[in-house]
Amino acid sequence: MEQLTKSYRNGAPALDHVSFRYEGAGAIGYLGPNGAGKSTTLKLLVGLLLPTAGAARLNGVDPRENRQRALWDVGAVIENPEAYPSETVFDALNRVGILRGLDTREIDQEIDRCNEELGLPQLGMRCGWLSKGQRQRVALAAARMGDPRVLLLDEPTDGMDPTSRVQVRRLLQTLRKDHLILMSSHLMADVMEVCDRLIFIDSGRILLQDSTDAVAGRTESRLVEVEFATPVGPSAFEALKPWIQDYARVSDRRYRLGFDGRAETRSRILEESLRLGPVRSFTSAFPALEDAYLEVIGANPAG
Repeated sequence: MEQLTKSYRNGAPALDHVSFRYEGAGAIGYLGPNGAGKSTTLKLLVGLLLPTAGAARLNGVDPRENRQRALWDVGAVIENPEAYPSETVFDALNRVGILRGLDTREIDQEIDRCNEELGLPQLGMRCGWLSKGQRQRVALAAARMGDPRVLLLDEPTDGMDPTSRVQVRRLLQTLRKDHLILMSSHLMADVMEVCDRLIFIDSGRILLQDSTDAVAGRTESRLVEVEFATPVGPSAFEALKPWIQDYARVSDRRYRLGFDGRAETRSRILEESLRLGPVRSFTSAFPALEDAYLEVIGANPAG
C-alpha cells in the first residue's frame, strides 16, 4: 500500500495516507478500534472500494487495473461474508472452486481438506440453517479453496465458540509458515498466538508497525494476579500496601493487585505474597499486548 487514502463526502478520511509492504510468509495483525479503517483497508486491497488517492497492490498488481490477476492467489474474509441461504455447504464451496478454475476432482479434494482443517457442518446442510460460527467456518473454507498464498481475514473467529477459535488459531499458526496473512481482530489472544508482526491504526492513520514481541515489550503490566494454594483473607494484603496501589478479591484464593508497573516492585510483591501463603501462580492480570494496545491507541490525540 502506497499513501493509500479513502475519503467520503463531508467527512474526515476513512484512510489517510497509509503505507506498508509485506512479502514472503508470516502473519500480520491489523489492530485498532471500531471505525479505525481496518475493513476499509481490506476492501481497498481487493477492489471492493476505489481509493481517493494512492495505490494498493496484491502480488504487484493493482486490482483497478487487473482484478483477476491481483486476486487469483488471494483468499479473503471481509465483513461477515455469507453463502446464499438456500445453498448447501457443498454447493457454496463448489461454486467458489469453479470460480477458482478447479476441476471436479480438485474441488472434491479441496472441500475434503477444508473440512479436515475447519470441522465444517454437514456438507448437505443449507447455509441458512447454520449458526453464526458455522457460517464463519464456511466463509473461511471458501477463502481457503485452492490454497491461495495470501489471506486477508477480517475478524476470522467472529462468532465462534472457544473450541472452534482454538482450531482456527492452530490452522493459522501452521499456514503462516508458508503463507502471508493480514488479519484484523479485537481478540488479543488470537493475535498473540498467530501474528509475528503488528500494525496499529486509528482514525485512518497508522500509529505503529513492529514485531509482536517488540510491541508487547513496550509496556509493563500494572496488574498482577496471585493465586494461593489455600484461602487468604483480604486483610492480609494490608501488609503489601507499601508496594501495591489497590487490590481486588477474585476468589478466596485469587487476588488482583495494582502497582506502579516497575519490575522491582513486581518482584517485591511476589516476595511478600510468598509470606502470606503458598503461591500457585503469579501472572500479569492482562496480556502485555493488551496493555500495549491501550498505550498505543490511547496516545493518539484523535483516539
